[in-house]
Amino acid sequence: MRAEHDPPPALDVTIQHPTRLAVMAFLSGCLEAEFAAVRDYARISDASVSRIVSALQDAGYVKVRKGCVGKRPRTWLSLSREGRQALAGHLDALQSIAETARRTATDPGARSTTP
Repeated sequence: MRAEHDPPPALDVTIQHPTRLAVMAFLSGCLEAEFAAVRDYARISDASVSRIVSALQDAGYVKVRKGCVGKRPRTWLSLSREGRQALAGHLDALQSIAETARRTATDPGARSTTP
């Protein structure tokens, strides 16, 4: 639990968008996922997956592996160690925010707005 005057927890701006967060969460549940599986899970277009993966890859959060299955090209995605750490930190921050909101919603006097 945070002290009353601690600064709010820091969300990771790279993954705070709901679709990026969904992609990161999906990838956290597997060692590696095929591009199409990520696309289908997030219910977004190939172009959107590509943009999201590029941003996450630039941040060092996602690894991309290309290869072939038979004669068909495939792309596999996975979280890097840094990506897993960033996701865990982001989820911790969200949890802290949610706990504060829950506490103050049930006890409006739990947080003072005066010094």
